[in-house]
This record gives sequence, structure tokens and C-alpha cells, in this order.
Amino acid sequence: MRLSQLVVQCADLLQSSEVALGQGTLEMADEAAWLVLWRLGLPLDTDTDAFTPVLQAYDVQACFDLIAQRIQRRVPAAYLTREAWLQGVDFYVDERCIVPRSLIAEVLARQSLDLFVTRSPLRILDLCTGNGSLAVLAAMTYPDAHIDASDISADALAVAKINGQRHGLSDRIAWHCLDGLQAPLGRYDLILCNPPYVNELSLANLPPEFMAEPRLALAGGSDGMDFVRPLILRAAEHLHEDGILILEIGHERAHFEAAFPKLSSLGLSTSAGDDQVRLIHQVELRALTC
Repeated sequence: MRLSQLVVQCADLLQSSEVALGQGTLEMADEAAWLVLWRLGLPLDTDTDAFTPVLQAYDVQACFDLIAQRIQRRVPAAYLTREAWLQGVDFYVDERCIVPRSLIAEVLARQSLDLFVTRSPLRILDLCTGNGSLAVLAAMTYPDAHIDASDISADALAVAKINGQRHGLSDRIAWHCLDGLQAPLGRYDLILCNPPYVNELSLANLPPEFMAEPRLALAGGSDGMDFVRPLILRAAEHLHEDGILILEIGHERAHFEAAFPKLSSLGLSTSAGDDQVRLIHQVELRALTC
């Protein structure tokens, strides 16, 4: 069997089984290619149509077995491969953390924050760091910055430390097991936060693949704002006067605006639209609490 034929057949199996995507890929063909190429030990950018060698029967069967796991267990592909990619950077992943997919990564990759900061940030906080992907990307984007990265989950932080070491950034990223901004860490030029923001109704209707992720990293309470409320009230005291907060709220804009009707924020452009990542200046946060 040719590689291209195998990928098509695996994609058809995934499609007929109605597995859920969105944790690394958005198309069945991409999901199938990822799993097949990983199982065969081929680079993930391999052109499957141009790959001419005929696959051995045992390799084909190994790929079908992996696809069967994906279908039967209904877990993210990243939990099977122990690897995920964000903005072209590879990260270790396992069941202790959610699969990295934050839209804030796009903002960092495009360096679009440079339009809103008066100087390159030297102190950055990645709040709710999960597997540490945003902390790593921030360190890559701002090579002169020191990064503090925190999470309430010690399990997630253990994964994050693996990724810090993987990319040679252990000397620039400090990991903290903290609940939000409860402990003082000083003031920052930039705070990044992809918090748990899925509202109660949406959480109850998530497909099994998403429910396989740690609930702690997803559940945001009845309106998705349980973590965000204390963050908004305390963020100003952890930012320099010209500092900014970059906050991901996903599809919760209506709940966000209902919770903070007087807060001025700016939507940043991402592949998912202009309302899922918000930029908030320190002066706006301070005005809210005065």
C-alpha cells in the first residue's frame, strides 16, 4: 500500500467514527496524516502524495491499530503521540495537561504585541501555563525577557518543566505552583493568561476528546468567568504602569462583557476572529478597581 492510500483510508475511518477535532488539527486528513506519519517515524511535513516506497504490511497494520486506539479511546491524538505542535514548535504532552492550542500563540508568533508596548517586555508572567507552551514561545519571542510561569496544577507544571528543558530555556523560565495571583510575584510588563473559561453549559456538551483533558484547566463556572473575575480585579497591581494583560476568553465574549461592562479591552486578530483574545492596559484595569 502507498502512503497516500493509507492516509486516505485512515481519514475515512476517523470520519465515519465521527471523532472530534480541534486539539491540534481541524481536518480528518490532517489528523490521519499526523498519526500515520508519527507511527511510521516519518517527518510530519512529509509529502504523502510524493512518498513512493510501498509500505510493508506490518507498518500498515501498526497505523490501523493506532487509528483504532484514537477511535475507541476518544482521546486527543497528542495523548497517543506524546507530542503536540504550536506555531511550528514541538511540545511534550500527556494526560496531566491540556493539549496546547492557545490563540495567544498566534499573537506572539506575529509579534503583534509590539504595536502596544512602549518597549520590549523584560518581565513576563504566563498565568495558567499548562504544559508551558506560551512561556516557551514568549521566551523565544522576547530573548531578553525573564518569564515566570504559574499553574495551580503540580502535574501540569511537571510537564511544563519538561518543555522548558526541551527547548533549553530552564535558565530563563521560573515555574511556580500557584492559584492565580494569590501570591505576590512582583510587577510585569506583560501578563499572558489562557485561563479555564468554558462555561457550565458548554462544558456539559463537550465531546469525549475534550473531556479527556484535565477538567481543572477547562471549567470556568456557570458563565466561564470564575477565574477571570479575581484576575481582572488584581491584575493591575501586578503590572507596571505601561503593562498589558493578554487574556484568552474563547467564545465567552458575551459573558466577559456582562461580567465587566465598564472594562475597556481590545480584541486582537487571530485565526478564530477578533474577539477571542483581549488586550487590556494596566490603566484600564486600575480604573476598574478605583
